[in-house]
Order: sequence, then C-alpha cells, then structure tokens
Amino acid sequence: MYGILGIKKDADDAAIKGAYRKLAIQWHPDKHKGDKTAEDKFKKINAAYEILSDNKKRQQYDAFGAQGPAGQGFQGGFGGFGAQGFDFSGFGGNGAQGFADIFETFFGAGGGSGGHQRRGGPVRGNDIEAHIKITFKNAVFGVEKELEITKPDTCKNCKGDGAEPGSKMVRCGSCGGSGEIRAVRNTLLGQMTTSRVCDECEGEGQIPEKKCSVCHGTTRVRVKERVKVKIPAGVDDGSVIRLAGKGEGGVKGGENGDLYINLMVESDKRFLRHGTDIHTILEIHLLQAVLGAEIEIETIHGPEKIKIPAGTEDAKVFKLSGKGVKRINSDSNGDHLVKIKIDIPKKLSKKEKELYGELAEAGKVEVKKGGLFS
Repeated sequence: MYGILGIKKDADDAAIKGAYRKLAIQWHPDKHKGDKTAEDKFKKINAAYEILSDNKKRQQYDAFGAQGPAGQGFQGGFGGFGAQGFDFSGFGGNGAQGFADIFETFFGAGGGSGGHQRRGGPVRGNDIEAHIKITFKNAVFGVEKELEITKPDTCKNCKGDGAEPGSKMVRCGSCGGSGEIRAVRNTLLGQMTTSRVCDECEGEGQIPEKKCSVCHGTTRVRVKERVKVKIPAGVDDGSVIRLAGKGEGGVKGGENGDLYINLMVESDKRFLRHGTDIHTILEIHLLQAVLGAEIEIETIHGPEKIKIPAGTEDAKVFKLSGKGVKRINSDSNGDHLVKIKIDIPKKLSKKEKELYGELAEAGKVEVKKGGLFS
C-alpha cells in the first residue's frame, strides 16, 4: 500500500493525503478514457488511500500485511483458517470492509448484522490542480490571472439527486428501501448474518423514478469554468495557491473540493532572485573603481543611483535596502544586492598608454615591458 502511493511507512497524514491527491489527479479515468490500465491503477490508489488514511485500518494493515485483514480480506493467509479453506469472501465485498465485518460479527459490534452505515450520504468533491506561468515582474508585484478549468460538478438539471425534474424518488427494489443487502452464511463458527451496502441505491434506500436526462442519474456532469486567480506580490517559482471550493463538485450535497494553482515563474536576464533579495552584477571601469563614481543602475522598482567610493575593490557588494521582493504576509521588502566587477581594459590608445605609464612611474609601480604600456 505504501509503495502504491510512493511513500515511506512512517509517512504522516499530510504526506499520505498529498501523495494520494497527486496520483489521483494523474490517473483519474477521465484523463485516460478507455484505458483499462489507468482505471485499475486508479482503483489501487483509492484502495491504498482508504486503508492508510484510516488509523485503525492502517494499524491492521501494518500488523497483518497485504494478506491480512486490511489488505486482501484474509484470502488464504491469516492464521490457519486459509489453509483449512475457511471462506471470508462473504464479509462485505472488499478486504478492508470485510475485516470490519468479521470483527463486528465475532465480537458483537452491531449484533451480528455487520454494523454497516449507509454510504450514500454527502461526499466531498476531489481537489484538482492547475498550472499558471507568470513573468518575473508579475511574481514580484502580484497580478490577477484568469484560467479555464474542466471538472465534474453537480448537475444543475437535477440539483444533484439524479432524478429528472418533476419525477420522484421511489423505494429501491433491490434492498426494499433498507439500503443494505443481507445474507446468511454457514461458517466454522456457525450461521452468521452479513450485510453490505446496496449497489443499486448506494445505501440511500431510494432510486429515481426517472433518471436525470442530463447526468443520467450520476448526479454530476463535466463543466468548463473560468476562474480568476489573485496572485499576491512576492510569490516564487513553485509557489502554490489554494482556492477553496473551486475543485470538483461534491456528491449528494457534499462540499466542493479545492483548486490548487501551481505557479511557474519565468526568469529575467537582468535580475537573479534569492528568496526576497535581488542580485545583480555592475561592471565599472578601472578608473571608476580607483577614483570613485556615482552610477545609475536598474532595479525592479525603477532606476536608482549608487555611490562607488574611491578605491572600491573587485567583487565588493553594495546593498540597496528595501529594493528587493515583497515578503509574503508582510509590508517589508528584501534588498537589492549589487556586486562590483571591475572591467580591466584590454586595449589602450597611445594617449592612454602614456597616461597609465606616467601613473605607474609616479606611483613607482613596476609594469611589464611589452604589455599595455609598451
């Protein structure tokens, strides 16, 4: 189960949910219509999440393994029962629920009926993901974007109950309105009664007299929706924005899932960002480094003047406070850091050679014969 979700055995609830959400979106049948492999993969992902997201089921799985109660419904592998041909297949239909039936039946939780609860109540819609690419400037100052998403949503024709408007709900013929299908089985421990949720009405006890002509009784349809996203100032590449209730529509009155926007920020050849600080390199002439200068540079907030003191060394860093990126949930900004790169001339005019030679002589600096000053 851990391998199916790609997580470690000590993963916490948040890691389990995150892994499930990512895989469920990736392998959802709606994205792989007609692909049996994707459908099977999706079922396994859901089964793994059902077990690992429930503390009790997870403990049972960790204790008994894939052949135990929470894994494969004891089929041929728990204690000595499997070897003796003891049939547990009647307890619920799937391994995890079957284990609950066995415990409830053996130890009396539910009076031998299996203790099922109806599963036809409200179900929260799935979360969905989308991606937006923004410019470096948009990330720094914020922007509002609009995107179109396609998702399952509550059918407006039937308002989510699956019945054609004007028709009524009638008692389910398969379960007689109880929402459960019961069966009596002979086991090594005697005669036992088991129950499972009715597949026809999904535990509701009622079915539409006439199914909705739009959703055909499924209660949901695929819709396209345009969503406005306010991207705050200071976001960075890889940031995620959550829009509550903008995910898939719920089932039978359940709340909508959430929409998660993954941001991709384009780079800018002028600026390099580290957190909330902006880094740039300023090339200056050798004489500017020696004699000092005042130079105008470009920042993300506009042009700024920087004073270069006389005698500035190569790789010296100057800081322009507050001229960086806005800190999230704060009114302050990072800084703009300017690294000096001294440009050494490769060629000199005759006049420049004479002047540099005079400077070298005045400063008693030995220079290479045949170099720039020859």
